Amino acid sequence: MFTGIVQGQGTVLEIIDKADFRTHVVRLPAALLPGLEPGASVAHNGCCLTVTRIEGDRVSFDLMAETLRVTNLGRLRTGDSVNLERAARFGDEIGGHAMSGHIMAQGELLERVERDTNTCLWFALPAGLAKYVFTKGYIGIDGISLTLGEVKADRFAVHLIPETLARTNLGTILPGDRVNIEIDPQTQAIVDTVERVLAGR
Repeated sequence: MFTGIVQGQGTVLEIIDKADFRTHVVRLPAALLPGLEPGASVAHNGCCLTVTRIEGDRVSFDLMAETLRVTNLGRLRTGDSVNLERAARFGDEIGGHAMSGHIMAQGELLERVERDTNTCLWFALPAGLAKYVFTKGYIGIDGISLTLGEVKADRFAVHLIPETLARTNLGTILPGDRVNIEIDPQTQAIVDTVERVLAGR
């Protein structure tokens, strides 16, 4: 489980391609290294990945073909940055909302509106997710727990404070870029349960 509070950004140092498989070697910030062991879970842009090797601050992660297809991790190149969060532990403060690290879809940034006190980002709403997305609800974008500011038929907006822009990759995202989206698991459970109950009547 993750909380959607990005703990740092890592730099992709090396990408090793194999048949339907890829290994990313990422430089992790020093603050994320204590206690890290092979087998541990670390979210990359919100996608849960497993540590396979540790060499100082160079940490390796394996990505299957489905992960590369569904998430924006397949678009990464050497030198790119990723938002990182280590798995939450019992007793940790949950400053965002509970997230699973399972990406539902990708969304394209449509518009970036800079304001004096915040930045508004408009994203395309992926097909099939509209029923889970509503104003003031939660959403995970590239591993960041955010509150939905406005929702329309084919798009939604989030408002970011300068601190979020400085600590995450949303500070440099541009129209046309794609982000990983995870809907709120609790919202999904409620909506799906209600649909099943109504369908059974």
